[in-house]
Amino acid sequence: MFTSRGLFSKHVEAAEYFRLGNKYRNGDTEAALKLVSQKNSRVEIKEDNWDPGLGGDKNKYKVSGFSDGDHQKRKQSDSSEKNAKDDVPSISFFTLFRFATTTDVLYIIIALVSSAVAACSTPLNTLLLADLLQSMVDFGISVVQENPNGDAFLESLFYFALYNSIIGILLVIFTYIATVLMNIAAYNQVYKIRQEYLKAALNQDFEYFDIHKTGDIATKINSDILKLEDGIGEKLATFIFYQCSFISSIIMALIKGWKLALLCLISFPVTMTLVGVAGLVASRLSKKEAIASGKAGAIAEEVLSSIRTVYAFTGMQKEIERYEKYLIEARKINIQKGLFNGLAMGFLFFCIFCAYALSFWFGYRLMVDEPENYDVSTMIAVFFGVMTGSANFGVSSTLMEVFGGARGAGAQIFNLIDNVPIINPLRNLGVTPPSIDGNIELKDVVFHYPSRPDVPVLKGVNLRVKRGQSVALVGHSGCGKSTIIQLISRYYDVIDGNVCIDGNDVRQLSVRWLRSQIGLVGQEPALFNMTVRQNIRFGREEATDQDIEAAAKQANAHEFIMKLPNGYDTLVGERGASISGGQKQRIAIARALVRNPPILLLDEATSALDTSSEAKVQKALDKAQEGRTTIVVAHRLSTIRNVDVIYVFKEGSVIETGNHDELMKLKGHYYDMVMLQTFPGSEEDDDNNGDNESRLSRKISNLNINDDDDIIELKNYGVEEHSDVPTDVSFWRVVRLNSPEWKSVSLASFCAFLSGFAMPLIAVIFGDFIGILSNPDEEKVLAEVQRFALIFVGIGLYSGVANFTMVFLYAIAGEHLTERLRKMMFEKLLQQEVAFYDDKNNTTGALCARLSGEAAAVQGATGQRIGTVLQAIGTFGFALVLSLVYEWRVGLVALTFIPILVFVLYKEVRMAYAESFGTAKTMEASSKTAVEAVANVRTVASLGGETKILQDYIIQLLPALLSAKRASHWRGVVFGLSRSLFNFVIAASLYYGGTLIVYEKIEYEVVFKSAQALLLGASSAAQAFAFAPNFQKGIKAAGRVVSLLNRESKITDPHEPVTKDFCGSGEASIQAVQFKYPNRPAIQVLKNFNLEIEKGKTFALVGSSGCGKSTVIQLLQRFYDPDDGIVAQDGIPLPKLTLANARQSIGFVQQEPVLFDRTIGENIAYGNNAKKVNMDDIIEAAKQANIHNFITSLPLGYETNIGTKGTQLSGGQKQRIAIARALIRRPKMLLLDEATSALDTESEKVVQEALDAAKAGRTCVMIAHRLSTVRDADSICVVSDGRIAEKGKHHELLELKGLYYNLNRRAHS
Repeated sequence: MFTSRGLFSKHVEAAEYFRLGNKYRNGDTEAALKLVSQKNSRVEIKEDNWDPGLGGDKNKYKVSGFSDGDHQKRKQSDSSEKNAKDDVPSISFFTLFRFATTTDVLYIIIALVSSAVAACSTPLNTLLLADLLQSMVDFGISVVQENPNGDAFLESLFYFALYNSIIGILLVIFTYIATVLMNIAAYNQVYKIRQEYLKAALNQDFEYFDIHKTGDIATKINSDILKLEDGIGEKLATFIFYQCSFISSIIMALIKGWKLALLCLISFPVTMTLVGVAGLVASRLSKKEAIASGKAGAIAEEVLSSIRTVYAFTGMQKEIERYEKYLIEARKINIQKGLFNGLAMGFLFFCIFCAYALSFWFGYRLMVDEPENYDVSTMIAVFFGVMTGSANFGVSSTLMEVFGGARGAGAQIFNLIDNVPIINPLRNLGVTPPSIDGNIELKDVVFHYPSRPDVPVLKGVNLRVKRGQSVALVGHSGCGKSTIIQLISRYYDVIDGNVCIDGNDVRQLSVRWLRSQIGLVGQEPALFNMTVRQNIRFGREEATDQDIEAAAKQANAHEFIMKLPNGYDTLVGERGASISGGQKQRIAIARALVRNPPILLLDEATSALDTSSEAKVQKALDKAQEGRTTIVVAHRLSTIRNVDVIYVFKEGSVIETGNHDELMKLKGHYYDMVMLQTFPGSEEDDDNNGDNESRLSRKISNLNINDDDDIIELKNYGVEEHSDVPTDVSFWRVVRLNSPEWKSVSLASFCAFLSGFAMPLIAVIFGDFIGILSNPDEEKVLAEVQRFALIFVGIGLYSGVANFTMVFLYAIAGEHLTERLRKMMFEKLLQQEVAFYDDKNNTTGALCARLSGEAAAVQGATGQRIGTVLQAIGTFGFALVLSLVYEWRVGLVALTFIPILVFVLYKEVRMAYAESFGTAKTMEASSKTAVEAVANVRTVASLGGETKILQDYIIQLLPALLSAKRASHWRGVVFGLSRSLFNFVIAASLYYGGTLIVYEKIEYEVVFKSAQALLLGASSAAQAFAFAPNFQKGIKAAGRVVSLLNRESKITDPHEPVTKDFCGSGEASIQAVQFKYPNRPAIQVLKNFNLEIEKGKTFALVGSSGCGKSTVIQLLQRFYDPDDGIVAQDGIPLPKLTLANARQSIGFVQQEPVLFDRTIGENIAYGNNAKKVNMDDIIEAAKQANIHNFITSLPLGYETNIGTKGTQLSGGQKQRIAIARALIRRPKMLLLDEATSALDTESEKVVQEALDAAKAGRTCVMIAHRLSTVRDADSICVVSDGRIAEKGKHHELLELKGLYYNLNRRAHS
């Protein structure tokens, strides 16, 4: 029965699917367009990450072995490949199944065979209908001849109904088997692929991560794997079904009547050429669009992850313009695609209907000329065999897009999986010594980072550390100290020379064993979004609770942990954001100590601690160092006085060696460094200690603000706790989102509705055609056939114009909607208060996903989807009218199947809902684990935590796997019913209609027109509801979009600012301020805090970590509003000023500077977004910040791109660029939040002088732990317990002998 869809429905289906295929490439851009461009994505990455100034390139390396010679070859091959494209090799479709087990392969074979068997129902249905129509015509002729043979006709009716029903039942069974087995096999494979992909990602050399963005891996583990799953699941079984339907139908047609079959096939190559050309053009445009969308997404990720910096420098408008530029580019490309798709679609419909016309006319001629070969049955069988066959081919060709996307995604995924790293901890190759003494030696080590081969880091370094010895590495920023730590841990391999442990080259040792012997504490500790206990246990999986507490006590962390709401079971948030920097650092130290390692590597390990904590932790570390080989990297020289040997580095070479006393006697480089730090007197030295600590403690206070999930019980108080609950919106509200394009939408909708009339009209014409065949007058019949053919051409023209108009105008409306929604959402996000970003639901990743996905999903419920539904409504409504007009009783019989149809559609919607939300929620936890692990891959590697992360990931994936398998059974039943339902409908309606023909003398063509019109209408409606998943997703997405767009920021500009052109003088005041962070309402941070900041004076805030110093800085910038009290500039409360005015006079430098993936010049210019900054201003600011000479030494100078978050620069270099950025504003007030803490001794003195010069004539509020930097302040405020406890000049506070005096003494001791 013409593939169980009604006479011409398959062609509609082909067209609709073609439209859907184009929608894959057109409307739902995020989902599908990236997929099409996979092959070019590597090239894009290369362009994005190219560092011309620093010599970084993106070439792939594939090497095995670890000898020096091999490594040299690798380096040479790297350089030789520099200009080669970094293309991912394409893979065959069968490669996608490489992770299928024997069971999976068996399932796939059974599923594909079942699909092929089910497909054979198509020609059988066609033959059954052809025979029935022949019986109808014969009965009609017998009536004309007044010799009606009712019994024979009723018998043929009975067998038609019986066989159709049997085929329908078999179709349900085989479709169920194919769907369930195919899906289960796919889920099993994807479960394995996800594991392998994360395993490979965590296992890559660090060289790989220097070159590739970790964000790419995060994207691939989500979207690319879904695309791959799409290509190896039920869609493959569907593809086989359509292909086998095509082949079997064409074979049947050729056997029945080859002449007519060949004529009918004329339309087939035209159709296929159109589909192919349209697909080719669309995929090329899709690649361009994917690049534009990718750039927009990268901007959004960068901006949202650096929101405080963007707000501080009022960069919102600049970022919106930058984001919008790529959105407009994407929109224009997609409208081009819409135009081309519309033309292709219109021409396609015209060609199809012209082919129908030709086939009808030629078919009748053959019946007249060759009656022995062609009768009604043959003509119908051939005609519908070819039409349904070619329509099925058309549908299957749209699925090629899915398979192409799966191949592209699979190539990316397998490329990483197959990229075997040289340093491979998981394979655990190499020697595993039975014990370790801990002797370390570097012999003539030469090294440069693979991403920057032009910049030598180590130049023939030799150093030796004996068992149990403590050694310090000192030198200015960027001289190679931290690099040595990384070489010992074998994060990289040396270019030349050897790194040996106990005389064994580290390249010969098992990487896993080597790292298990090392406890590493870095300067910027990364904690995971788990409890304190789990974070410490990450250091050693088998550690008991007692071991964990002992390690915490040793790191001076036990006390503060016990004060947390849940003690050791308190969640620390994403990257440890819920606790202060000092607390993070102490947990990281505990994590290292719980390993009980023979070798301890401390890379500025106490730098994050405030003065009080640092002394205790330093003692703990001194104790921990006993009996262990220890290497300490330090800028604060007071912390390393007692080590056994100090190696002094300069520009990648060791220039002095000895202990503290020996080096001081030398009066060389080390002596100069010590003198710089202790210049004002020994007291300062101590302060330095406290200072650096404070540095990270600063980070602490700083990050208190970021408390993502600080305290789990408190989460219900969080401002945004319900942000994930979407507003329920009606379908009409979604449509109204497209209101600016109402003209396009209205005309397109009208055309869609009218185009729906085409199919019922064809049913009527075809009924008339069948009816006329019983007329014995050949001339009259021929005249009618010619008239029908011309009507077909007319309908084709009308349908072609309507479809072109619909596709093109909906593309225009849809793309404008997507662009507008994305821009509006981005604008709205950049209006939200900082507390919004503190909410754990609003992480950067979650917000970026919403930006990219929600707008595309909303388009899924508008535009062309509405067109498809209106077309279906037009078809069904017109068909229903025709059916009831021609023979209402037959129409009612067909309508009795509506409840089953509704049930099937309802289940499809529910499954789509479950798929969209249930699985997505289940996947969210596992995705977060994977993304977090990859983002902190260095920490995972140093702790040997790859296996644990993988185990956690597998456990979190399992529920999604099981629920998906359960759901696949329902999918099988529903798909089976949707395929077979029309077998039962046509069996019942034509059987009943046949009885009316015999017993009530109703003309057979009337019955046929009534049944056929309704069948066409119902099949079109069912087809339209195949888009129900998109509607469901779109309406839900629209709800989330509307809830975001309706969200008003808690911190906004006043309706009537006190003054429009306010320009602060640098005077500020904080009066009786009470403050709690919105997402931690149980913790009072400031308590009746008062501070008068006078113009031109320098105010220093000191105190222990977490006492509220950074909070003051944030209140002055109005990142938050106080719960009570007033924060004012020049006597005007900040809420009465616009945010831009309030922040314009402030220059902000924080401890961990956030730089953007732009050139150095652009980063500095970002400081002043109120006007266009010229190059002279940039250079002047750079000179003030002591960074000009470094910049000009780079090959591209100020045009050097510094990479994501400035990763290509050292901490000191980043900090100086951040200082230049603040100075270019010519601010009246400088806010320095540990602004010099990241600098080495040499740079710090020069930058401190630059800051001192910059402070001249300006108000300055600075936070410092290093008390030596604040002794010249006009007023030092000691913050304790949320209020100012002491205030005065340095000498006044020392005379008081209070808190400040104790801070000094502690630092000194």
